[in-house]
Amino acid sequence: MKILLNLIPRPWLISMSIFFRPVIKWYFKGTRFTDPIDGSSYRKFLPYGYQKIRENALCPGTLSLERHRLLWLYLERETNFINNAIKVLHVAPEQVFYQKFKTFSHWEYTTTDLHSPLAEIKADLCELPFQDNYYDLILCNHVLEHIPEDQKAMQEMYRVLKQGGTLIAQVPLEENRTQTLEDNSITDKATRTEIFGQYDHVRIYGTDYYTRLESVGFDSHAIDFLKKLTSQEKQKFALPYSEKIPIAIKN
Repeated sequence: MKILLNLIPRPWLISMSIFFRPVIKWYFKGTRFTDPIDGSSYRKFLPYGYQKIRENALCPGTLSLERHRLLWLYLERETNFINNAIKVLHVAPEQVFYQKFKTFSHWEYTTTDLHSPLAEIKADLCELPFQDNYYDLILCNHVLEHIPEDQKAMQEMYRVLKQGGTLIAQVPLEENRTQTLEDNSITDKATRTEIFGQYDHVRIYGTDYYTRLESVGFDSHAIDFLKKLTSQEKQKFALPYSEKIPIAIKN
């Protein structure tokens, strides 16, 4: 898995997985793990990671990761987003969410990215082609760590959100790091993987991530939703050991 992730460009992986996913889902069918996003169950989840391999991370049928399953449970149990008629912008849409959200007739659902085959609108996150104050919710998960000018991207998302709108932008974040580690002079893929954890990452965020969001106007905070889940749920859904969900509200 690690070799494939590091050698094959992500858009190719997405296209390939669309074809093979139904077969993989059937092969790994079982009862040990469940993906709460679609309710499908499996005898095992797959290992995943560009550098450090995480066991039972990738759902073989939906291709959800731990963070996706955690976010879905939060959206489903703690918010009204799933049931409300809202305008949603999804940046670099994950397959598992894309398949789910496309069925939501009560959402005005827009997907965007420069390279993803799932994106309807090809656009640079630092220069979005959308009007001001339009969206109620923006999902932008594990994207900002790829962007050299991340605060410019934050400003653009702030611009297109309605007043009181919500941005959920999960990123790789180390809670014991107060200052974000970044160095734009590092361009070698192997060095980036060694320092930042993935060949196409340009930083590892620290807890100052929330200060960055606030610097463009957001009111941001971390939701420790894992604390509300039982140990049985964490095991059944193969959730992360420790991860908080960053929420940013447009003032």
